Amino acid sequence: MLSTKDKQQPIFSISQAAVLLHISVHTLRMYEREGLIIPFQKKSKHRLYSKADLERLECIRNAINKMKISINGIKTMYSLIPCWDIIECSIEERKNCKSYNEHSKPCWTYAHQNNTCQKRNCRECEVYQKNAQCGQIKELIRSITRVK
Repeated sequence: MLSTKDKQQPIFSISQAAVLLHISVHTLRMYEREGLIIPFQKKSKHRLYSKADLERLECIRNAINKMKISINGIKTMYSLIPCWDIIECSIEERKNCKSYNEHSKPCWTYAHQNNTCQKRNCRECEVYQKNAQCGQIKELIRSITRVK
């Protein structure tokens, strides 16, 4: 079994990832444009995918093909991840945070300015990484809503 660090290593080219997932390179690029995935980009702009990225993409494909959830539906689900709670943003930062105040796309798709996330690499952020697999968002919501 791979460690979390090993699963995050970007090793697959976009064409290799497409073959492994049985989808087109065009589809992978569309998922990236839609904010569903953040591939690693080399300085040359070549995209690389990790095992964790492939697992996330399999989850997305399952949601689209088997559960008939649209891309906008997936983006809305990702937008409901309480990133402000996970990274402990201040009340003041939340007032001006699009991710906190809107609900149409994931926090990692916004250009963060003048807040905690401004200096973060979204691909490496725990909000993005910890909610990559099927069921993890539900577990996060359960953990937040549990009576303490």
